[in-house]
Amino acid sequence: MSFGSRLIALALLIVAVLGAQEQILIPMDLTQTDHLKAYGIAYRLLQRGTKVEWLLNYRGGSFLFPAENQALRECRLHGVYYEPVSPAKLVEIRQTIEANNMASVMLERPTRIAVYAPPTADPWDDAVRLALDYAGIPYDVVWDPDVLAGRLSQYDWLHLHHEDFTGQFGKFYASYRQEKWYQEEVALNIQTAKKLGFAKVSRLKLAVLEKIRQYVAEGGMLFGMCSATDTPDIAWAARNTDICAEVFDGDPVDPHCQSKLDYEGCFAFENFQVITDPYLYEHSNIDTYLEASGRGPDVYFSLFDFSAKYDPVPTMLVQNHVGLVREFLGQNCGFRRELLKKDVLILGEVENTEEVKYIHGQFGKGTFTFLGGHDPEDYAHRIGDPPTDLNLHKNSPGYRLILNNVLFPAAEKKPLKT
Repeated sequence: MSFGSRLIALALLIVAVLGAQEQILIPMDLTQTDHLKAYGIAYRLLQRGTKVEWLLNYRGGSFLFPAENQALRECRLHGVYYEPVSPAKLVEIRQTIEANNMASVMLERPTRIAVYAPPTADPWDDAVRLALDYAGIPYDVVWDPDVLAGRLSQYDWLHLHHEDFTGQFGKFYASYRQEKWYQEEVALNIQTAKKLGFAKVSRLKLAVLEKIRQYVAEGGMLFGMCSATDTPDIAWAARNTDICAEVFDGDPVDPHCQSKLDYEGCFAFENFQVITDPYLYEHSNIDTYLEASGRGPDVYFSLFDFSAKYDPVPTMLVQNHVGLVREFLGQNCGFRRELLKKDVLILGEVENTEEVKYIHGQFGKGTFTFLGGHDPEDYAHRIGDPPTDLNLHKNSPGYRLILNNVLFPAAEKKPLKT
């Protein structure tokens, strides 16, 4: 564009801005008093039919929208910091975005959200449900009967609770087989499998996984944490063999199961080996738990910096007010770099280690995003630990990553560059 054309374009922009409705900015940098509630403000604006601009890389990924009395009342009620934007300030913001690695993405409509979780799951034991409840973002809970009945087509975004899709009940057998909650969970899964016509829980979970894969292939957006990041691919790779020990399904492991693993069609991982010993609290060599726990709690993973103008999807997924996020463990803590498929995009990693923490990729017409670990504000969450109180973590960068995933389906997106 010539210099003269740029001047004309700028003049037209100034005229448009000066005649525009008053705007409100919710900054998402260190000035923000409650980052997590801010996502809820943006979501409810979309519910009321008001479009919201997500200003990628501008002050931590801020939100801009026409002044609305209800939104302002909500900001004051929930302690969310906001700034009125004058026409002159808006011109300045637009110029800053144009001149830097920043972009404006329009959020069009609220994301229709489903959380896959068993009916016995406590909402406070899932970081995603904690985040959604704290931000005031609505969602439906679905489980195996709903998935097999085809209900996933009603949703834009699906979160997988910390599910074990291999049929090994989380591999909690060694430590918790005498516990009432474990026995009840096993009984519920077995009863559900029989009711739905499956001889084994592993066969039920594979059928559910096939429906989830179909949902993503047709355009759905999948988000998983902890064991819901790697067990889908482990279960899929083992679809033609038996990796479940007799204590889980009544018959022994296929002695040739390792050689029968088929990685074709896995979401994110390949060339991994399964761990079939029921007394080992691990599903495969994908996970980096042992190394991560050995490094201790004073470790951070770094978020990658993407081109906002050319790669808006990964840019949305890493929006934050910091570039480093404190490590947190889980049954799956992170992913061994050498076992990632070549087309998987790394969003966050523990630098100078084998651990990749946060990944994204395309699957058919849809996408998947996996974040290792259980709870971003509980380094070593254990069964029976008290719930995380997000009132004490209003500015959590780890929980922001979750809520980035909740909002990004609302935006019009360009294909991921590879």
